[in-house]
Amino acid sequence: MNGPVVVGFDGSPESLAATDWAAHEARRRALPLELLQAWPWPKTDVLGTDEAISWSRRRLAAREAELRAALGGIEVASAHVPEDPVEALETAGRSATLLVLGSRGLGTARGFLVGSVSHQVLRRAACPVVLVRADEDGSAPEKTGDVVVGVGLRDPCDGLLAFAFEAAALRSVPLRIVHGWEPPVGSEYLSATAADGTARDLSAVDRDRLEALSADWRDRCPGVDATAGLVHAAPAAALVDASATAGLVVVGRHTRRWPIGTHLGPVAHAAVHHVGCPVVVVPHE
Repeated sequence: MNGPVVVGFDGSPESLAATDWAAHEARRRALPLELLQAWPWPKTDVLGTDEAISWSRRRLAAREAELRAALGGIEVASAHVPEDPVEALETAGRSATLLVLGSRGLGTARGFLVGSVSHQVLRRAACPVVLVRADEDGSAPEKTGDVVVGVGLRDPCDGLLAFAFEAAALRSVPLRIVHGWEPPVGSEYLSATAADGTARDLSAVDRDRLEALSADWRDRCPGVDATAGLVHAAPAAALVDASATAGLVVVGRHTRRWPIGTHLGPVAHAAVHHVGCPVVVVPHE
């Protein structure tokens, strides 16, 4: 997709970190960069609102100018819209290659503090959404580790792997494909010998499936150094543990709708709350 990299901006340290990361990514992908500032109070008859809007516009224009100067030939634009932030970002995501949002970090042990806007956009956006954690000073230093992607084996995940392989290729870093495997429900009632044998047999089947899936994608993307590993752990825990040295973590979100609306899923939920590096949530069938 050749749409822009769109980043949410509100002047906070988290949004400054997000714009830094988005600028690097726009340059890496040779795509336009768009800063989006949503102002959810369109009425200007409240005392001080005009001044607040003018101040926010000046702040946005200043950030746009800084990034344009830093990025050289990359196109940089900004928009200040009188809309709800979730609705504005969701609309932008329909034509964007990436949406980038900032999140305040609470330390690697506790992970991200993810606001309601980020949560809703992560669940609803039509394009991949990147959550960037700000350091204490509001910066988002470029991470140099490999790309880690968490995969399941029960559903197709071509869109997820396509994004992960592209991200690794653009960064010239290895890709690690991680699959968390747990014994089937009910195996805890088997004897220890029977349970161990069942686990070995079933995990061997999934290990073969994972290797076949990985081999197929290595053939498609021979320039990427990709390895795959089956981890005997819950999928969420396996991905979080694998992210310790990663520069980017990629996780999927099924686009099907649930009775109570769109759903982020337990693995993606764990990733956005407990992974220290930027996390990409990729919607896929």
